[in-house]
Amino acid sequence: MSDTVPPAESRTDHRFFGQPLPLANLFGVEMWERFSFYGMQGILIYYLYYSATDGGLGLSQVAATSIVGAYGGTVYLSTIVGAWIADRLLGAERTLFYSAVLIMIGHIALALLPGLFGVGVGLICVAFGSGGLKATATSMVGDLYDENDDRRDAGFSIFYMGINLGALVGPLLTGFMQTRYGFHWGFGLAAIGMFLGLAQYTLYRKQFGDIGSTPPHPLPADLRLRVAGGAVAAVVVVGLLAATGVITSGNMSDIVVALTVVAAVVYFFVILSSKQITTTERSRVWSFIPMFLASAVFWSLFQQQFTMVAVYADSRLDRNLFGWEFPPSWVQSINPVFIILFAGVFAAAWTKLGPRQPSSPVKFACGTIIMGIAFLCFIPMSGGGANSAPLLGLIGILLLFTLAELFLSPVGLSLSTKLAPKNFHTQMVALFYLSVALGSAMAGTLAGYYDQNNEVPYYLWIGGASIAVGLILIALTPRIRKLMHGVH
Repeated sequence: MSDTVPPAESRTDHRFFGQPLPLANLFGVEMWERFSFYGMQGILIYYLYYSATDGGLGLSQVAATSIVGAYGGTVYLSTIVGAWIADRLLGAERTLFYSAVLIMIGHIALALLPGLFGVGVGLICVAFGSGGLKATATSMVGDLYDENDDRRDAGFSIFYMGINLGALVGPLLTGFMQTRYGFHWGFGLAAIGMFLGLAQYTLYRKQFGDIGSTPPHPLPADLRLRVAGGAVAAVVVVGLLAATGVITSGNMSDIVVALTVVAAVVYFFVILSSKQITTTERSRVWSFIPMFLASAVFWSLFQQQFTMVAVYADSRLDRNLFGWEFPPSWVQSINPVFIILFAGVFAAAWTKLGPRQPSSPVKFACGTIIMGIAFLCFIPMSGGGANSAPLLGLIGILLLFTLAELFLSPVGLSLSTKLAPKNFHTQMVALFYLSVALGSAMAGTLAGYYDQNNEVPYYLWIGGASIAVGLILIALTPRIRKLMHGVH
């Protein structure tokens, strides 16, 4: 049988652990992309605030967390750009390929270019490349299944396991390279990982057949020059704002939060007001709004792994392991270990339950509530001073992070494809990633309020707010399900 699988056949294909064979290629490229992404991000905050004598740039911790939050938000905010290019210009498959190339260029820039210039060039390339790859890879996974295929959530969970295999190994190896040879060697290893992912994807591109090969809503030729001019103007404006001091390292995450809110409102308005969607499709988009908000709250806590929790691991955590102090970046690999252990369990549970599994709004609520509980669990370890928090305590908290993530994140990816109007397929996935963008940027903003000398109020407010949002979502579930028109 040929490796090329036409779309009709792929929907009845069971050659990859009961899933369509092209899922294996998407699994692989996303695994290597996550290796490079999390490997780089695991050491990024330390590169920003470590002193020059330790190989860093010597920024303040507040500025460092703001940059990391802004970068994380921009990654997911740029899914809009990637989704738009896929839907209007290139199609999902080619957009994914070119995005992977851009990511590799970004990691090379971080490895070779010095100082804040290298950081700027590298993070911009990685952010926009990752945004394009995220939206398109997720959309293409969704295209492998019929709308009512019960394998869909299980397939997304398997895809999510590939993400976390890369996320597990990336910080371990880049953290080792950083402590042994320096930050730029760690960034260089991330570039090699992305190269391997790009090579693997290129070898097996023919498996997709017609999946993602053409844009579903092509842009008229007479509008392309106008769009290109707008893009150039936007770049010039951003450059001028940075040059005149309007955009600074300390307010970057706040700016990304504001941009993401505006983008989300505009995006929902464009889709809901479109004459190219049916009444049922419009109702389903309305149903997504409360889950979008709950998702943003969830990610504003979860993404603090790279801001507040990263600082916590460096200064508050006892990292002594059998007489050896391991790199703080290794803490970033704890969550992926749990994902690998439990993703299959969740996938099997959803498959076994079938139509009896909890509805998507209930899953979102569970994820948000568990995330709030995780932050409350920091309270017993508060007030102990430098390097006093027990490793087992943080491992337990990150286990709760993982359980919350498995309730919400793969389900959110799947749900965005099920609720998507036909003419806004990839862009609906981008809307889910906009909620992640908002949460990621908020993670940088919120971390600025974290005070190591007075931790308890921070944990109480953050954790309590997340639990409250989850309870409100449960109360709204009957109304949301009615708007979903049969989508579970």
